[in-house]
Amino acid sequence: MNRLLLVSLFALALGAPASADNWPQWRGPKNDGHSAEKGLPTEWSADKNVVWKLALPGRGSSTPAVWGDRIFLTSVADADVVLMCVGTDGKEQWKKVIGKAGKSGRGDEGNDASASCSTDGKHVWTFAGSGNLVCYTVDGEQVWQKNLQDYGKFGIQFGCHWTPALYKGNLYLQIMHRGAQVVVALEANTGKELWKQNRPGYGKGESPDTYSSAFVWEGEGGPLLVAHGNDYCTGHKLTDGTEVWRVQALNPTLNGAWRFVSSPLVTPDLIVVPSCKNGPLVAFNPVGAKGDISPDNKAEKWRFKQTPDVVSPIRVGEIVYTSGDGPLTAIDAKTGEQIYRQTLSPGLHRANMIAANNKIYVTSAKGAVDVVEAGREFKKVATNTLPDTVYATPAPANGRLYIRGYNYLWAIGAK
Repeated sequence: MNRLLLVSLFALALGAPASADNWPQWRGPKNDGHSAEKGLPTEWSADKNVVWKLALPGRGSSTPAVWGDRIFLTSVADADVVLMCVGTDGKEQWKKVIGKAGKSGRGDEGNDASASCSTDGKHVWTFAGSGNLVCYTVDGEQVWQKNLQDYGKFGIQFGCHWTPALYKGNLYLQIMHRGAQVVVALEANTGKELWKQNRPGYGKGESPDTYSSAFVWEGEGGPLLVAHGNDYCTGHKLTDGTEVWRVQALNPTLNGAWRFVSSPLVTPDLIVVPSCKNGPLVAFNPVGAKGDISPDNKAEKWRFKQTPDVVSPIRVGEIVYTSGDGPLTAIDAKTGEQIYRQTLSPGLHRANMIAANNKIYVTSAKGAVDVVEAGREFKKVATNTLPDTVYATPAPANGRLYIRGYNYLWAIGAK
């Protein structure tokens, strides 16, 4: 009987996917762009390895959040922004209006459906650029809503696109524009404000216009809320928002057109902070870090000469990768020395990189995704192109990649 049981379990293991991982928020389970999936596809096209595609009601660049057999994303639909729930079978389950759609973007880059959803499998939270932060059950029942313009009328050149960070029953946000500079904690199930802290910065020119999102860092001495905008990156206690450290000299020339789009990479022993416009990229050890983080602070590890302007950095092992509009740069995580710089698919790069099974997926707005082997030697595995415009980060889950384009939501994987 024991032998029969072992044989049965072995057969089940062979038939089961190598890994099944939810993608509950924009940067994945640990907010670092990594997925535990092992069997993700590396090759596809419009007629190869497409499980299904679903026509969307309008444009958007929110990354899908995936939990079990449900996918959540936002989209413009005529004059509205809607929250959609789609089954992993490709069928729409429900759709709710969460705000009005304005013209908050630059050209065709981004709109009021740019912030990504967060979910815990029971509720889903999302933000529309008009100001509404909403909570629904996964079955589509509204629980609460709150307008973030209550903290100050929005004043920002290219719209508000912040993704809420969900952590242990609370939502954490940075609300940074010319009408407000605050970090906020809310009770996730009720929307009740737990605390609010002013978070000042340089405050001149475009600097208050912040397009990056907040993250929660977990590590020794943490957790901390990491806020990034208005020329500084700051760490805050989750209990009351008190500031613990502040990364300095991210705008070394005090340029009035300095605005942060790319978000920091947070890992337990290294936080990598981008700036903008080819400014510095700063790496420091957050364990025990306090006060001003600068070359004079022993917490700072290195400053790299060139920052990603939009795409957030990602780390695989002891290598940090950055992506521009084509170039992929590999940097030694310990020393800050450049390992290589190679050109990938041309065009704007607005989606963040993801990593799974020692491979990095780098997405171009023209619908091309380059798959690169992680390591000190550059090795491109494949370039895969879909006939769509893609600004959203692909979401890996259940052995598939869910790629949100302007026209379709694509499910890529083995049929």
